[in-house]
Amino acid sequence: MPTNRINNFPSIQQMTEQLKNSEKSSSAASLQGKSFEQILNERTSAGSELKFSKHASMRMQSRQIDLTANQWERLEDGVEKAGEKGIRESLVMVDNLAFIVNVSNNTVITAVGEGEDKIFTNIDGAIIT
Repeated sequence: MPTNRINNFPSIQQMTEQLKNSEKSSSAASLQGKSFEQILNERTSAGSELKFSKHASMRMQSRQIDLTANQWERLEDGVEKAGEKGIRESLVMVDNLAFIVNVSNNTVITAVGEGEDKIFTNIDGAIIT
């Protein structure tokens, strides 16, 4: 490759090529010796932590909803089950608490506690844990 250097700095194109080549080699090296199942599990578990939207966080705070460790685990389990069933927008019930979850983004959209109107729209499945 010809070196088009100005002031001893590589061109943007050269740097882009170097970056692409280093990403390809590091990605290929990290996959060697792993089964398809291991790679799939790593890729699907990356970034799979349940998140709360700003709206859901505000609702939980204003409605004084605090999750126990057990409830948190059951909520995560419910979201995982919804994903396995192909649900995109799910109602997940944990005890007397209701959560609307965007399953593909792994994000709780809103939360409803006991004693409130419980009307849910735009969901395509429900999980009761």
